[in-house]
Amino acid sequence: MKRCAKQAVWTRFISRRLVGKLGLAALILAAATLPAAAQKKYDRGVTDTTIKIGNIMPYSGPASAYGIIGKTMSAYFRMVNDNGGVNGRKIEFITYDDAYSPPKTVEQARRLVESDEVFLIFASLGTASNAAIQKYMNTMKVPQLFVATGASRWGDPEHFPWTIGWSPNYRAEARTYATYILQHYPKAKIGVLYQNDDFGKDYVLGLKDVLADRYDGMVVASVPYEVAMPTVESQVVAIKSAHPNIFINIATPKFAAQAIKKLAELDWHPVHIMTNVSASVGAVLKPAGLDNSKGILSAGYQMDVTDPQWDSYPGMQRFRAFMAKYYPEADRSESGPLNAFNTSTALVEVLKRCGDNLTRENVMKIVANLDFEIDTYIPGIRIKTSPTDFYPIEQVQMMKFTGEKWQLFGPILDGHAE
Repeated sequence: MKRCAKQAVWTRFISRRLVGKLGLAALILAAATLPAAAQKKYDRGVTDTTIKIGNIMPYSGPASAYGIIGKTMSAYFRMVNDNGGVNGRKIEFITYDDAYSPPKTVEQARRLVESDEVFLIFASLGTASNAAIQKYMNTMKVPQLFVATGASRWGDPEHFPWTIGWSPNYRAEARTYATYILQHYPKAKIGVLYQNDDFGKDYVLGLKDVLADRYDGMVVASVPYEVAMPTVESQVVAIKSAHPNIFINIATPKFAAQAIKKLAELDWHPVHIMTNVSASVGAVLKPAGLDNSKGILSAGYQMDVTDPQWDSYPGMQRFRAFMAKYYPEADRSESGPLNAFNTSTALVEVLKRCGDNLTRENVMKIVANLDFEIDTYIPGIRIKTSPTDFYPIEQVQMMKFTGEKWQLFGPILDGHAE
């Protein structure tokens, strides 16, 4: 019995020691995993002190008017860095020229991803240019973020989960024009000038969405042009010969300005509707002639930099202070800088929300769940996404050029497909 009692005491002693050791081991393990849980997560292009952001812009070529957007972005990130960066990290912004040429875009994208090892490519401009790198970016699983073109193809998370657009998509914008036409000019004859690529074709599809079986009867001329052409004057003449009373100008800045001037030369005065991408007073309407541009209709979503009604708004005051300090030589009548300011503001917001989890996968998770406003957009315009909706901005408001500025009218319209 004594022997059994001793053995029981010894067993209890061993058990307590074992439990104590196991408890200590568990505490050590827990202590070890706490820092791991709080550990910073980085992908290529990110360190404790920097985030590499890539960009491709047409600083030369037929769309070089957009180069001011890339220059403003460079200035914006200088401002961000002067103010301490994003969560303590400086932005290293690397931007290259592709001359609005898709083969060059491919070359520059590879350079950014494989040589410069950027974290993501941000707001590269051009429909055909971005289409040329879309599969590559998704194969490499590198975010193609806030693509600077409104083509509807950027909102396809099922097939291209690493690509997301920014501005209202062209097809949705065209739906608002077609709706406006049916409401105010239901018996109109329409002539369409469009760029012969995904950019132009998206607008044509948007018109067809709304006009439906009336499209063939209402559209009496639909004339494409190629970006390699020096001028669109002959296309405008061809459209006029079909005698439409509405002219829809779906052209990038250089060609949009040419079309406006040609209408004036021909002394032709149809209802003139022009794509928002060419609504810049400085880049398009001034070169075309402000008097020639008077009465043009378009659709807007950001504040017009030439309109004094926005001067008292805090967002516009911040923008003007930024431009005065970081890009004073820019033409103050161009809309491109505000476009760059807005998208760059959105990128900084996304990076802030990522915190120390700066993985490419987390970036896409963040951008698929956005819901906020930027105070240099027209009040009421909201940035909103979901895992199945990769169109951050889908609202616009009709506007008319007075000869000096764009004047908004009517309600804010939603361009969602019915």
